[in-house]
Amino acid sequence: MIKALAFAGLILVSGPDFGPSDEMFETLRDAPTEEEANDTALDIWAAWMESGSAAADLVMERAVNAQAMGDLEHAHALYDRVIAIQPNYAEAWNRRATLFLAKENYAEALRDVNEALRLEPRHFGAWGGLGAVLESLGAEDEALVAYEKALELYPHFPSAKRGVARIQQALEGRRV
Repeated sequence: MIKALAFAGLILVSGPDFGPSDEMFETLRDAPTEEEANDTALDIWAAWMESGSAAADLVMERAVNAQAMGDLEHAHALYDRVIAIQPNYAEAWNRRATLFLAKENYAEALRDVNEALRLEPRHFGAWGGLGAVLESLGAEDEALVAYEKALELYPHFPSAKRGVARIQQALEGRRV
């Protein structure tokens, strides 16, 4: 019995120690200023960059660098590798979705962003990405819902705020 309890304790202690904590999301949601929210959002993004696999993290770092340098084809190939190594890594799916969105490949972007959200429903960046994909497809009502979900998680999220404003302005224009 004592051995079983000790083993169970070891399993609980050795669980994943990567990814953003619930407290980080609470701090983000409740941040009184945009500056404080942005600092917390950066901490969450940094936590999302940790997959739990050293190999996946290394390839991910290279993919992000390739994307930042504008080498989107290489970045895409590297994101494919990260997903092959760590298929439950939401940020890899999210980053690849941004590439598909940039190429106006909305079907693939939609698939990847939905997978990112299935894996990490609190991923405000993926919610914003979903809003962008839906907005690009002309589904303003659905895009508005996605942007609003991003804002529930990150009330000061600049791109989601801009998305909501754009859609509301377009909807107002249609009503006039």
